[in-house]
Amino acid sequence: MSGPSSDSTDTSTDTPDVSTSAPSAESADTSASSSTPDSTDRSTPGSSSDSRGDTTVSLDEVVLDDEDDSQGLFDDLLSGEPIFENKEVLRPSYTPHELPHRNEQINQMATILVSALRGETPSNILIYGKTGTGKTASAKFVSQELESTSEKYDVPCEVEYINCEVTDTQYRVLAQLANKFIEKNQSFIDRKLEELTDLRSRAETNPQALVDSGFGTTEDVAARIEELESDREEMEPVPMTGWPTDRVYSTFFDAVDYEERVVVIMLDEIDKLVEKSGDDTLYNLSRMNSELENSRISIMGISNDLKFTDFLDPRVKSSLGEEEIVFPPYDANQLRDILQHRANVAFKPEALTDDVIPLCAAFAAQEHGDARRALDLLRTAGELAERGQADTVEEAHVRQAQDKIELDRVVEVVRTLPTQSKIVLFATILLEKNGVHNINTGEVFNIYKRLCEEIDADVLTQRRVTDLISELDMLGIVNAVVVSKGRYGRTKEISLSVPVEETEAVLLSDSRLGDIENVQPFVQARFDN
Repeated sequence: MSGPSSDSTDTSTDTPDVSTSAPSAESADTSASSSTPDSTDRSTPGSSSDSRGDTTVSLDEVVLDDEDDSQGLFDDLLSGEPIFENKEVLRPSYTPHELPHRNEQINQMATILVSALRGETPSNILIYGKTGTGKTASAKFVSQELESTSEKYDVPCEVEYINCEVTDTQYRVLAQLANKFIEKNQSFIDRKLEELTDLRSRAETNPQALVDSGFGTTEDVAARIEELESDREEMEPVPMTGWPTDRVYSTFFDAVDYEERVVVIMLDEIDKLVEKSGDDTLYNLSRMNSELENSRISIMGISNDLKFTDFLDPRVKSSLGEEEIVFPPYDANQLRDILQHRANVAFKPEALTDDVIPLCAAFAAQEHGDARRALDLLRTAGELAERGQADTVEEAHVRQAQDKIELDRVVEVVRTLPTQSKIVLFATILLEKNGVHNINTGEVFNIYKRLCEEIDADVLTQRRVTDLISELDMLGIVNAVVVSKGRYGRTKEISLSVPVEETEAVLLSDSRLGDIENVQPFVQARFDN
């Protein structure tokens, strides 16, 4: 609530007082009336007089008063008391100062990485665990502690974080790392140049200033300044595309080895990098230490997939997996502790009813102990309560949030389906909307064929369409049950597991399916077959 009020304060102080700079509308009207003798006797349009005839209210004044009293678009939304104290605490990007139920894993990481503070190369670490088990949060927490301790003891130790789901090729990883170290080196050079320039100016008037500086004469200082300036000019940032990969690697190598330091490279979602680009990046990074002179590099990989190392080159696998740490899923009680810990900071006092956190924890425990899911649920419940201008977050808000998140997930899954799967799903929706019960694969296939003909798409075989139905079943979009028809064999009976209207709207947002204008004849074809 402080934002709007502070803005209005600033505006009032910057704007000159209108009353002192120009006559007001009211004074202008008064002067006009006094100059006209019979103005009080005339009834002008848009004005009104009371019974005494001594008060005239102009239409302009009424409009101005209405404008002063009217509520803006956001005023109503800002009028209620906020429920949140700090909503960012409930986001996955937030790194808390304390991580409940992860002390064992944090201590394991710290034991491995402490060698970096001694100037030695830490072992490479692979961290495994399902989504929302605290892998990234714990790794970032340990990294922050490592960097702050290195500053405390004046040991050059740095951690660089890369999300491989976004930066998913060898070129991008190396370019991002190279540019980070080039930027650090430029800052280092700028500081040294400032110190040396100051030293040279002092030494010119007082040669004693060079004592204990490592320089014999001012010419030596000038030579070092020239050398640093030359180094800085040669530091060319890597473009995001266009260079040969070996040149990017060479630039990164020179940048990281420019000064003495121990570097921990944290590769989050490392399996995505291997899946997209193979293990070349990991191979190059893991063998760098044998060539570096000033620096040492350690890799910390974080993955949801316990089996991704099966696809690595044996040499990469042996060097990368020197230390492995597994993060087990949280149970409902642990999730409750995590939510309570965050809620104490995120919400105003007394903003949550007693059953909110246990319910969020119970829902998330069903999703394989996903703390990220639990935090999303609690945050969304708070947002729904705040939008409804409720004083507290209640159980009903949590259940609404559960439905909303589930619907958002369904919408995202449906939107990203391949076109053929979308057509199969659309055929199923058309049948169900037209009152067909116990839908079988043959009926779906008949409608599917006609939809393909309508939008000029390739028609798959019925066996392949059956496979696509099974995939939709695995995604939880449809429910496909194999039933026996006796001597007629077996078939799959299909029903939708998602909201029909919302799913249909997502499918029709696809440009190809959106071209189908009248779908009724396709459904009628089911009965013709």
